[in-house]
Amino acid sequence: MTSLKSGVVKTFAKLLCLILVGAALTAHAVSDKQRAAIEERIQPVGSVCLEGDNSCGAAVVASGGGAKSGEDIYNTSCMACHSTGAGGAPKLGDVANWEGRLSNGVDTLYANALNGFTGSSGTMPAKGLCMSCSEDDIKATVDYILENSQ
Repeated sequence: MTSLKSGVVKTFAKLLCLILVGAALTAHAVSDKQRAAIEERIQPVGSVCLEGDNSCGAAVVASGGGAKSGEDIYNTSCMACHSTGAGGAPKLGDVANWEGRLSNGVDTLYANALNGFTGSSGTMPAKGLCMSCSEDDIKATVDYILENSQ
């Protein structure tokens, strides 16, 4: 009787192995049409293209278009601090405060606006946190603030 059980177990094991091998072979036997359909289903939905990335085809412009003026940048990135004096920021139109800062030269103001500044008179984050702004954008914004603080 033991040999009968042993024979049944061996036969069952062989049959199970045969089924598993068949399933594995079937899984690898995908037609070219099926493979193409699978590849199409797993394609990325979209892609990300950063400003200056030439592999995207057309040129990419940040923030939906053309150059922004110093006033535009002030209104979107600088006004929160420079209209309220937050963090010790000199207010737009505060002639005395800006004259004192301008005594170090406009290049110092540009450098502080571009690189950030921390001192006894307050804190200025680099580029006023406008990371999409170019160096020329920041300088134009400083010029706008100075023109409106004389």
